[in-house]
Amino acid sequence: MRYLRIRAMFLKEFRHILRDKLSLGIALAIPVLMLLLYGFALSLDVDRIPTLIYDQDGSADSLALTHQFQGSRFFDIRGYVTSYRAIEESINRGAILIGLTIPKDFGRDLRAGRETTVQILIDGSDSNTAAIAMGYAENVVQSYSAAVGREAAEHRTGRKPPPAVEPQTRVWYNSSLESRNYVVPGLIAVILMILVAQLTSLTVAREWDMGTMEQILSTPLRPMEIVLGKMLAYFVVGVADSVIGVTTGILVFKVPFRGSPLVLAVSTVVFLVGVLFWGIFISAATRTQVMAFQLGILSSFLPGMLLSGFVFAIDTMPAGVQLFSYLIPARYFITILKGVFLKGIGFHILGWELAFLLIYTAVIFRLTVRKMNLKVA
Repeated sequence: MRYLRIRAMFLKEFRHILRDKLSLGIALAIPVLMLLLYGFALSLDVDRIPTLIYDQDGSADSLALTHQFQGSRFFDIRGYVTSYRAIEESINRGAILIGLTIPKDFGRDLRAGRETTVQILIDGSDSNTAAIAMGYAENVVQSYSAAVGREAAEHRTGRKPPPAVEPQTRVWYNSSLESRNYVVPGLIAVILMILVAQLTSLTVAREWDMGTMEQILSTPLRPMEIVLGKMLAYFVVGVADSVIGVTTGILVFKVPFRGSPLVLAVSTVVFLVGVLFWGIFISAATRTQVMAFQLGILSSFLPGMLLSGFVFAIDTMPAGVQLFSYLIPARYFITILKGVFLKGIGFHILGWELAFLLIYTAVIFRLTVRKMNLKVA
């Protein structure tokens, strides 16, 4: 392996990238467009829940309970109705998520010290959102119930009783609880995996389609030098995409960056090299650009979105799927990005994730060179 031959391959491939200005512009613009689109559109926050209230009691106590819901930032009271039918129709139309019904004699039973209930009707079509909304509603009702209990005890004893347990909550790393701070770092990893793998998945297949691969093979270039030269050319584009993505996340989405730029840079370089080698491996394993494109999408988009922990928690997946997710490099890079951005942690904690990326890169590089050797032979 000689440096001059790698350099020649790099310059040849890089000139080809620069000549195709449309593809280069798309490659540099896609990270910004996808981050803006998904960053603003994809939100895991469950707030401003559309709610209807069916108050059959109309007492001061039922009014106080509805005020508790109105005062919470998690609920958006869309109005008051006079029947279950109205709630059912609104849920069926998707106009509301929750219907709160307060029974008749609610206030009288409450003042008499008798147990009373309220009914919360929830659209369970989206089970995750419904579970979160139900938790918020139960918290509001429990808070109101505790306040009523304290008021009754104060009325009986003449003094205000202290709370049995007073919780003091402190949220670390994402104190505002904005899902954007959690989503954007994951988006950067997924976008880079999809884009970079697609860029290189066509490079060798295109050479075969254009008939230039035979010319390359007639030169003294070795398979390892071809792989490294092509990877380095697209590595420059990948670094530019990474800088664009991180800058957009910090400046546009205001995601806090608490970690070390060095940790971020080293991890990004290792991740990019591994994914670039994977794209070249796909390209070397196929002879047509159509097949290379399809395999590139199948091996980058779906695993990156579904099996990396970006959208769905890996712990909730079946055991077999969890084991398979260990083979997805985006899983580890997402953990690194979130740790660097939000927690400010370094290699002493993220060492395992970085080690896996290094192993992944080495293995894929070896497989790519071997596949290229077979193609040359």
